[in-house]
Amino acid sequence: METRLHSFMDIFDCAFESETGPVTIQKIVIPMIQRDYAQGRRNPEVDRVRKRFLESLADAVSGRPIALDFIYGDIDERGVMTPLDGQQRLTTLFLLHWYAAKKEKAPEEEWGFLRNFSYETRYSARDFCMELTAFAPSFQGRISDEIINQTWFPLDWKKDPTIRSMLVVLDEMDERFREIGDIWGSLKRNAVTFYFLPIKDMGLTDELYIRMNSRGKPLTRFEHFKAELERDIKAVDGAAAERIMAKIDREWTDLLWRYCDKENAAPDDAVPDEAFLRYFNFICDMLCYKKGESPQGRSGDELDLLQRYFSGDPVEAAENIRIMEDCFDCWCTTAGYASAADFLTNVMSHRHERGKIVVESRYQIDIFGDCIRLYLDRNRFPLNRFVLFYAATYYLRNADTVTHGEFARRIRIVNNLIQNSADEVSDRIDRNRIPAILAQTEAVIMTGTTDDSIENSFNVNQIQEEKDKIEFLAQNPERAQELYELEDHPMLRGQIAILGLENLDLKERFESLFSCGWDWIDRALMSIGDYGQQERNKWRYQYASRSWQLAWDELFHKSANSGFDRTSQILVELLSGHESFDDKILEGIVNAFLTECEQKKEYPWRYYYVKYDVFRPGSYGKLSNACADTKPYLFSVMQTRSQWSQNTYMPYLKAADEAHLSKDDMGQRLVYGDRYIECENDSYLVKTDDGKVVDTIPIEQNEEGVDTQDRIVKLKNYIRWEMTP
Repeated sequence: METRLHSFMDIFDCAFESETGPVTIQKIVIPMIQRDYAQGRRNPEVDRVRKRFLESLADAVSGRPIALDFIYGDIDERGVMTPLDGQQRLTTLFLLHWYAAKKEKAPEEEWGFLRNFSYETRYSARDFCMELTAFAPSFQGRISDEIINQTWFPLDWKKDPTIRSMLVVLDEMDERFREIGDIWGSLKRNAVTFYFLPIKDMGLTDELYIRMNSRGKPLTRFEHFKAELERDIKAVDGAAAERIMAKIDREWTDLLWRYCDKENAAPDDAVPDEAFLRYFNFICDMLCYKKGESPQGRSGDELDLLQRYFSGDPVEAAENIRIMEDCFDCWCTTAGYASAADFLTNVMSHRHERGKIVVESRYQIDIFGDCIRLYLDRNRFPLNRFVLFYAATYYLRNADTVTHGEFARRIRIVNNLIQNSADEVSDRIDRNRIPAILAQTEAVIMTGTTDDSIENSFNVNQIQEEKDKIEFLAQNPERAQELYELEDHPMLRGQIAILGLENLDLKERFESLFSCGWDWIDRALMSIGDYGQQERNKWRYQYASRSWQLAWDELFHKSANSGFDRTSQILVELLSGHESFDDKILEGIVNAFLTECEQKKEYPWRYYYVKYDVFRPGSYGKLSNACADTKPYLFSVMQTRSQWSQNTYMPYLKAADEAHLSKDDMGQRLVYGDRYIECENDSYLVKTDDGKVVDTIPIEQNEEGVDTQDRIVKLKNYIRWEMTP
């Protein structure tokens, strides 16, 4: 079987065996049964492929020779070769050799072989090739314009799709090759070669030739990718190329096909080719982060990724090839489990189960399936999923070193770190922590603990908590399940600092408490003490919410807010008062506090918070007060997460007379015609439109600055008698 490399020049001088003896190729003819030349079509996918191919050819004539894939064809007794596969490449090579010969004025005896390339798809394409070979452009403008203006070019040739494509390719070829010198010389030195295999050597029949070419379908995006992948790997490691291409056709495709049938409810577009490319994209992003870089702002085109990670430096490319192969192989074997899904359902769950970690219910348990379906959608496969998937993949790649039992414990640590590092798991222009986070993930999976030498990875508070847990369980292994159950509570999600290891005995009480209504819990906590936390900006405060989990997350997960220890102390005090909780018990705590205040005639700020619903609207739990130390009553209720809006309001005013609350003034005034009422720390002020104070409504307070009368009741009475007509 003849499989040596040929160039477009020397193929015409080579002899091949035929049924009648040796025969030399005299002519290459694209037969009528072949489709039109397609590499010049105008659509995004063809544009992408054409650009890539021309770039490869430009690199080849600039010093990086290229060997194209096999071209198959039939050679008759007259020496006429008709290609079975490779028409598109041969046509582009014909155009490249024509361009180089005409641009560099090569002698006719060198380029004369171009007359031996022809099309029989249409007479117009055949005649165009003949006329083009004889034509020498001036290269002063667009080549296509100059060709179309020739007397030998009938206007109806513009309708021929093959000719249209050739003109597009010639224009783009001129744009890309214009500044490159000695193109013809490079082609003569075999800068571009290909393998040619006669159809008779393959044992193929003419019937198969007709059947293969009757499809008339262009190569798919994946077929282009696969061809370049094989070429790039082969340039680094021929044995690896042969092995990997075989796996793509067998084991790896089998793996991906499992996600492409209706029984698994995969989306219609989750065909193996697209699934492969998504997972390949994940692997390349992983390689990028492992180099300490970021894929943000870079091309995600799979052909560009091939060039970046699997070409160039042979040592680096060889290592990346090995990693890619490992990343596919490990999900085929899955450490002895029947499938990727089987493995993942044994380590992950949507609720607490022994030996498993908890993932959010909005995500699928089968994170591998999610990756091959959704990877390029950052909203549906965000960075926290990227890191968790990386951890699972890294374990499978090292399953001969790490036992499954060790992995079950270690993936819990990683999951805790991920869930409590929402701000840190980020890749931004000013801060890309993912390289350090992946390194820390590897350390945990391989050793069972974090690596202190890795800086700026996960949240520092959570890293310290995980260290404390490791030490605690080393001394108290019998309490592992108790700890894991507490970690998996939906109000904690891996961080137990709000209770602390020293209060692990309160786990069941905590579970009982949070089976109650959140608003009752909120009011009961405030009845014990002001549990709110001041944010770093010093004017915004975090409290709980009757309906938003986010508010509780902000309270129960240690951050830069001040007051976390106070929140913890109040929570522990509440839990210590009862062995179990229900709404009635919490209502009793609330009523006892309110009654005590009313009997003493002392109304601290938190009295109003507990008694009046307007302080607890059920949104983000945000209150604002820029001078809380000196004016503790002047908290405004926000209903957005970070900024004031028209829905912000002073709660005393809203509770007294919501109908006259001015949204235009951010809820800080009650407006009555040409007068309005504002709130001060120890009074209300009645003002005219020009800001002149016309009345003051004092709030009686004791020496500690605590109200001794309910300021909301007092304002209601004033409005009834003084502001109502």
